[in-house]
Amino acid sequence: MGPCHPSCHPKKVTQMMEWASKRSVIRMNGEKFRRFVKAPPRNYSVVIMFTALQPQRQCGVCRQADEEFQVLANSWRYSSAFTNKVFFASVDFDEGSDVFQMLNMNSAPTFLHFPSKGKPRRSDSYELQVRGFAAEQLARWVADRTDLHIRVIRPPNYVGPLLLGFLLAVIGGLAYLRRHNLEFLFNKNVWAFSALSFVLIMTSGQMWNHIRGPPYAHKNPNTGQVSYIHGSSQAQFVAETHIVLLFNAAVTMGMVLLCEAATSDMDIGKRKIMCVAGIGLVMLFFSWLLSIFRAKYHGYPYSFLMS
Repeated sequence: MGPCHPSCHPKKVTQMMEWASKRSVIRMNGEKFRRFVKAPPRNYSVVIMFTALQPQRQCGVCRQADEEFQVLANSWRYSSAFTNKVFFASVDFDEGSDVFQMLNMNSAPTFLHFPSKGKPRRSDSYELQVRGFAAEQLARWVADRTDLHIRVIRPPNYVGPLLLGFLLAVIGGLAYLRRHNLEFLFNKNVWAFSALSFVLIMTSGQMWNHIRGPPYAHKNPNTGQVSYIHGSSQAQFVAETHIVLLFNAAVTMGMVLLCEAATSDMDIGKRKIMCVAGIGLVMLFFSWLLSIFRAKYHGYPYSFLMS
């Protein structure tokens, strides 16, 4: 197909609008990409997600990113500010592998912005590993590139309120069944365990995950190797927070055992076992925590045992 004549420019916009009216994220193959994105003239921007959604690709992150991208595209498509100046599209590897080769792209998902004029710049490539793929983060990036501010509107999710209601019902039921014996509410161990669990969850980075929406892990498309620890200090994986939470919990358990060994009234033999176990937990898991820290903060000078 030869270059597009200026007279076909309005036809391209009309076709893009027709596709967008049927699907918020326009699915493109190699031919559509070359004609409607690469070939001039074009007075509209296109935000494209390059992905691999087929089951044989085993890209769990692609499915999660696709859900967030759909939320963003739907928020734009059904907003009162919708215009024909910006479109959202996707290219699946199995439908447009030639596009991946054209752009020298070897990983998915990847988000690129193709401006209405000129070639994409470095800032037109979304930093997925740093910012995550939450729709809100993608919307901020789109606003930086197009001056288009999209208010992300998510479909109602009743799972959270239902779980909270179920939890309150269980707690209320237990309190009712034990209404004549509520001493457990004044048990310091129960409150200590609850407070400690809350602290461990918060210090492991769960709130960062909630805000940024990072992938659970990263699978290298070339080697198939799965990384659970992000190599940068500016980002993290969900699996990484789970690992840090378990390591912090193990260090805390070691400290509790040491305190019990020093203050308990048990016989000396059991106290020695608790002391050795506590020291072992603290030394081993604190060493692993430092190793994670050193892997993310390159050049960190301190180490301990296996770190």
